[in-house]
Amino acid sequence: MRIGYGWDSHEFKPGIPLRIGGVELPHDQGLAGHSDGDVLLHALTDALLGAVAAGDIGAFFPPSDPRWKGANSVIFIEEAMRHVERAGYAVTNADTTLILAAPKIGPHAARIQQRLAELLKVDCNCVGVKAKTPEGLGIDNTAIAHAVVLLEKRNDGGLDQMEAVETLPQEVVDELVEEVLESAGPATPKRIKSYRD
Repeated sequence: MRIGYGWDSHEFKPGIPLRIGGVELPHDQGLAGHSDGDVLLHALTDALLGAVAAGDIGAFFPPSDPRWKGANSVIFIEEAMRHVERAGYAVTNADTTLILAAPKIGPHAARIQQRLAELLKVDCNCVGVKAKTPEGLGIDNTAIAHAVVLLEKRNDGGLDQMEAVETLPQEVVDELVEEVLESAGPATPKRIKSYRD
């Protein structure tokens, strides 16, 4: 298993759309950034890349590169997921927290959760989306996002042999071992205790 953690922050700015978690939200200001300013997808991208020790979002999508000016941050998640899959892992679950004064995230949380689940290739019940207000922090013009992901080693054939054996009752395992030993012939030594005994 691997754990990845990421966070990001962006300042609100009038005249641009607000995108959070790959979803456009109704609001009079958006988040300023070299790309679309999607603070949640940026934090999640760093969490994914960090989990497989692949670097950070700035190494892949530097703000100095004009190609990423106004880019949809979904591109960043997709690239991070390619690195996760190339390393032989898959996302098990993700948990995220947004910190912002407005807009209220509650009415949009289900849509954000659904979009994140699609991007991470997991069920909705494997993605947490929470929001807090920045009480007493004096950052009402800023949005902050924290993200944590848990990855598991991928096994495209399903359970590996050891995991499959461990799901069987002990009696079945013993019978299978006896059958294998008998088929090997008389030179085979007597069965020793099962690895689970």
